[in-house]
Amino acid sequence: MEFILYLVLILLGTKIAGHVSVRLGQPSVLGELLIGIVLGPAVLGWIHQGSFIEYFAEIGVLLLMFMAGLETDLEQLKKNWKSALAVAVSGIILPLMGGFGVGEWFGFSVAHSLFLGVLLSATSVSITVQVLKEMNKLDSKEATTILGAAVVDDVLVVILLAILTSFFSGGAGGDVSIQFILIKKIIFFAVIFIVGWLVIPKVLLWMSKFRVMEPVLTVALVFCFAFAYFGETMGIAGIIGAFAAGMAISQTPFRHQVEIKIEPIAYSIFVPVFFVSIGLNVSFEGVSQQIGLLIILTIVAVVTKLFGGAIGAGLTGFDKRSSFAIGAGMVSRGEVALIIASTGLSSGLLLPEFFTTMIIIIILTTLIAPPVLKILFSRNDPALPDKYI
Repeated sequence: MEFILYLVLILLGTKIAGHVSVRLGQPSVLGELLIGIVLGPAVLGWIHQGSFIEYFAEIGVLLLMFMAGLETDLEQLKKNWKSALAVAVSGIILPLMGGFGVGEWFGFSVAHSLFLGVLLSATSVSITVQVLKEMNKLDSKEATTILGAAVVDDVLVVILLAILTSFFSGGAGGDVSIQFILIKKIIFFAVIFIVGWLVIPKVLLWMSKFRVMEPVLTVALVFCFAFAYFGETMGIAGIIGAFAAGMAISQTPFRHQVEIKIEPIAYSIFVPVFFVSIGLNVSFEGVSQQIGLLIILTIVAVVTKLFGGAIGAGLTGFDKRSSFAIGAGMVSRGEVALIIASTGLSSGLLLPEFFTTMIIIIILTTLIAPPVLKILFSRNDPALPDKYI
């Protein structure tokens, strides 16, 4: 029954920490991330990673991205596809160069330096989505650009990782076929497009006639998790699949019905576990010998994504403030970078003695993103709720 105690600590801790964070003028997600560090092995040691945390956290991040899809303005996304592409590309080029440069400076091999660049190129917008949602900005032009860029970023970074492992990995990744990876990604997007726009509306309408409790919500969750699983099997992050499912359902008459019922489920139990799980990865053992690398690489990680995203946005018509807001939305590396770090460790592209340092860097980018987003989005914006002004 230990997992019950964990759940009690997580639910109570995240709500209290989130409230304190808001009272201090920050997004609640910042407090929820920090409480994970406090409750985890890094400080109090009351909660440790385990299958319960892993499964609930996975469901939490999928529901978070599913809700983001539900609230995404598809027409706005279509209008901003050029900006999304530019933000993704420029937001990869600068971190790739920065990570490689830092690796070379600290004496890493070419392969290990390139991997650092790929690791810093990753983006996870799950935390960004939560911040924008709290600020009622999830349907803004900037938010849709960030979400679109994240999809492109995910595809490009996975391709870069595949290329890197095909040339330098001594393990199973050494025989990766780039053509096969690209074909799988094309199949993924083709299938979710067909199912999302032809199958989902009909199934939701059909299920709405069932005389059982919550048939529409249940089948919506089925599509969320099915798309996520399909994405993982095709080499695409599961969060992209969940986001696509939400976006498809947002085009149906059942959008509002699903949205108002999924939020209590997500935010009452699964999303808090996800936020805490990020903090549980922090450990300060053995990091003191690599403090220079940690500080420099964290600065490079934040600055290159911030300016990379801002440059792409600026080149496609956004003003200076909006460009940097978009760049800030791409700063968090989150679970995408954690997956890449694990892949690098198993393939030999990331040395074991640097794994903990990389995890802390990923966590720091995730912690830095919310307050920066809050500052950039709330500046001179009277539309935001009073608690963010």
